[in-house]
Amino acid sequence: MHAPLAVIGGGPGGYAAAFLAADLGVDVVLVDAAPRLGGTCLLHGCIPSKALLHVARVLSEVEELGQDWGVVFGQPAIDLAGVRARKDKVVGTLAGGLQQLAKRRGVRVVCAHARFQDANTLQLEGDSDSIPTGGAMTFDHAIIATGSAPIVPEPLRTASQRVMDSEEALRLERIPDSLLVVGGGYIGLELGTVYARLGSRVTIVEMADRLLPAVDSDLVKHLQRRLGKLVEDRLCLNTRVLEMVDRAAGVEVTLQDSASQRVEEFDAVLVAVGRRAVTQHLGLEKTRVQLDSLGFIQCDRQQRTAEPHILAVGDVAGEPMLAHKAAHQARTAIDVIQGKPTEFDKRAIPAVIFTDPEIAWAGLTEQQAAAANRRVESALFPWAASGRAQATGRTDGLTKWLIDPDSNQLVGCGIVGVGAGELISEAVLAIEMGCEVADVSHSVHPHPTLSETLMNAAEVFSGTALEIYKPRRR
Repeated sequence: MHAPLAVIGGGPGGYAAAFLAADLGVDVVLVDAAPRLGGTCLLHGCIPSKALLHVARVLSEVEELGQDWGVVFGQPAIDLAGVRARKDKVVGTLAGGLQQLAKRRGVRVVCAHARFQDANTLQLEGDSDSIPTGGAMTFDHAIIATGSAPIVPEPLRTASQRVMDSEEALRLERIPDSLLVVGGGYIGLELGTVYARLGSRVTIVEMADRLLPAVDSDLVKHLQRRLGKLVEDRLCLNTRVLEMVDRAAGVEVTLQDSASQRVEEFDAVLVAVGRRAVTQHLGLEKTRVQLDSLGFIQCDRQQRTAEPHILAVGDVAGEPMLAHKAAHQARTAIDVIQGKPTEFDKRAIPAVIFTDPEIAWAGLTEQQAAAANRRVESALFPWAASGRAQATGRTDGLTKWLIDPDSNQLVGCGIVGVGAGELISEAVLAIEMGCEVADVSHSVHPHPTLSETLMNAAEVFSGTALEIYKPRRR
């Protein structure tokens, strides 16, 4: 079998590339080892976790209504099978939709493991009827979009069924009485929130001195304060897991912080310390495709590898490992294959952590600016001064712009608070268009809304904010 374009991986980067190419009349074969399209994001990550986080959020709101608003409900009863069924229904609906879209576009989907025999041939392995006779497929162009997988460091590897990675945790087979979350990154915090709201006694350990070390500290502190209350101050920073031993009653974990070493027992453990690119067993050694020191496929700004007719998009092509980045890189890759002079060149790729409160950012962060020795000025608007935040009782938020002081251009934005992920897109547009801070401050925003905090923060920069006092800039 021959295909003008072979796409390896059916996640957001892979199916986007296949669909875009098919819409242009290209004969596409999409190869994925899973029986359903969607990749990690849809099947084992972004979508099921957000479905569960919705449940957690509603439970939190019900509790707060009883505590602060005089509206008292009965104690919620968790039907775990019902929660799991709803999550699976969401995933199934979206995955089924992708399958239908592939069919309508004429994309041939092959359920198989793909391995390069050489730079122009794939060997397709598996037992699906979709695999061609002999299992070999040649191609003119190939796009690698195999995504990423959870990392489990050697000291944390065990055969115990009580130790989970993120994909296993999302199956929601049970709610453990006590859960240790290893890792204070976004995956550990999101899933830790879910399990805590569903009834687990959650403990979070993080090697660094704060949660989310890559995120600006003024955003993280709002989350850390609220999360600390949810887990009853069982946030263990500057703490390492030295050993885990499966016992009859639970997992015995040896923890070490700066002061001492201790042993605690947990009903279950979630290991969420990062992800790695899925490049093993692809046969890349049979090609000139190169990996960097972290295991990501090396690409140029056109997503081309050292084999110019083989491209890579998404997680496998490096940080940031985000579904929306993968989809946009897929657009670049298809344009390049079509001979268009294009590059993947984005000023602002938004990232969102769907905790409570959410954290979102785009463009430059203060940490990145400091590392690059780049001078920026920040303009912050606390949500305590927001009428909308006060009206909903969620003032634990902050909107921040980073501004180039020489040009007054917006170069970065960070938001923490309820719905931050829905607010960040305005910032992405402003940064990509090269807007100056006055472009946002002079744009009329509706009141009372949280979106106007973007305008308010811009007004803080010029000293024209009404809700807080800061002297006008001269």
